[in-house]
Amino acid sequence: MSTTPTIVVAVDGSPAADAAVRWAANAAAKRGEPLRLAASYTMPQFLYAEGMVPPQELFDELQAETMDHIDRARDVALQVAPGIKIGHTVAEGSPIDMLLELSKDVTMIVMGSRGLGGLSGMVMGSVSAAVVSHAHCPVVVVREDNDLTDANKYGPVVVGVDGSGVSRKATEYAFKEASSRHCPLIAVHTWMDVQVQASIAGLSGAQEQWSAVEKQQRELLDERLKEFTSSYPKVTVETIITRDRPVRALVEAADNAQLLVVGSHGRGGFKGMLLGSTSRALLQSAPCPMMVVRHDSAHSPH
Repeated sequence: MSTTPTIVVAVDGSPAADAAVRWAANAAAKRGEPLRLAASYTMPQFLYAEGMVPPQELFDELQAETMDHIDRARDVALQVAPGIKIGHTVAEGSPIDMLLELSKDVTMIVMGSRGLGGLSGMVMGSVSAAVVSHAHCPVVVVREDNDLTDANKYGPVVVGVDGSGVSRKATEYAFKEASSRHCPLIAVHTWMDVQVQASIAGLSGAQEQWSAVEKQQRELLDERLKEFTSSYPKVTVETIITRDRPVRALVEAADNAQLLVVGSHGRGGFKGMLLGSTSRALLQSAPCPMMVVRHDSAHSPH
């Protein structure tokens, strides 16, 4: 599948979307790619009995309002990155359908998420959840509270590495992002093993055992990163091996990061919710914008 080097950002006039536009404009400038602002509108069905055609004025009004969102988003993007090329797409119908269609041949989709409460702590809106779960390219979710600060502006890119195929793909994207941002990369590998607990030999025995396992895990991680460290020799890599839950370890490593990259194994689940539990939890608690690379995402980052 051929990819047009374009970063698409969803625009709806909300503060969360503004945060996404700022992040996407910065990413477009760093990667030297154009930005495409994407917005949609739908005709409110409840106003009309079946078979009635809404007046043209209503279409015109909705289109005008949508173009206002686009124009405002363009201003926001140009404040961040004055030199970038900006195009736009406006569609009638579901924003999910529009974004999934666009995702077939672009670099990435960037979207905002409100980051506020909701049922069972699910802070993503239904649109972001559906797009993250079904897009053909990586999706970056920028929460409304993921502000760009002096501390994180030049922060690292963080990636979770677990040895799976989708994790390899996520690692490839993470190296590409770190390279275009001229920033370090932190590769985090976590494992939990009930066997390596305080054994009969007591604490010192367990410590020795842990040191041996850590050495083995570090060698494994270095092996997984080797192909990318040779392709991206200028990217400084730090590795973290920890006995911890992946979510907690990644959230901690991503403090003041520019981007957190994770692969999502997500298979099945309710109503086609294809995200794995780690990615779902991270979308709610990550301290920085997060890129989700799915196992069947057909694109390569180049």
